[in-house]
Amino acid sequence: MFASGQLFAFPHDPVTVECIVLTLRVVALALPLLAVFGVGMGYVLGRHRGPWISLLDFVLTLPLIFPPIATGFLLLLLLGRRGPIGSWLKSAWDIELIFSFGGVVIAAVVAGLPLITKQVQAAVRKETGSLIEQAQVLGKGPATILFRVVLPSLRRSVVIGLSLAFARVLGEVGITLMLGGNINGRTNTISLEIYNAVFTGEYDRALTLVAVLGGVSLVVLLVSRWVAADV
Repeated sequence: MFASGQLFAFPHDPVTVECIVLTLRVVALALPLLAVFGVGMGYVLGRHRGPWISLLDFVLTLPLIFPPIATGFLLLLLLGRRGPIGSWLKSAWDIELIFSFGGVVIAAVVAGLPLITKQVQAAVRKETGSLIEQAQVLGKGPATILFRVVLPSLRRSVVIGLSLAFARVLGEVGITLMLGGNINGRTNTISLEIYNAVFTGEYDRALTLVAVLGGVSLVVLLVSRWVAADV
């Protein structure tokens, strides 16, 4: 089944290298977006109450409890050429997200967003909320509260949330398949390429990619634990 001479020879396989580089590009764009939107959404959910907040909480949590392929299909209906958002982007800006690199990035953000949002939301409700109230009593302004109270108190939650989101992004298949397709060199991430390799019987290449994901995940876990303990 496995040819030892080919195992871990990915530098000589351009398709494997392309999918690794593509995944790194997706992560490089998705992580900053996850940090910004995850902290922002988590803060809003943690500080406010009401029916609209509950609806927002439900929508953001949906990718955690809904099958990824079904989540991807719903996004396809919204972002496709005939969808309300997709048709507007096409007519107004000539932008098509489906079966593109942008679609893969959106899939990564949607998949990882609940993991960081929930971490921040829980931290705001438990500790950060009381710290904000104390700062307001002391007469601190919004900017001071944001940079001197909110963000420092959320460091641990953000680190843990981003680590979980990063792992989720690396393993994402269902949403990516619906939004990005499975196009060599354009939308085939490492996880999709593992599926392709197994499907075509290239178990050596699949094992190589699994080892890459496993090594990266282990490093992220160790770093996140070290940083979380330090902050």
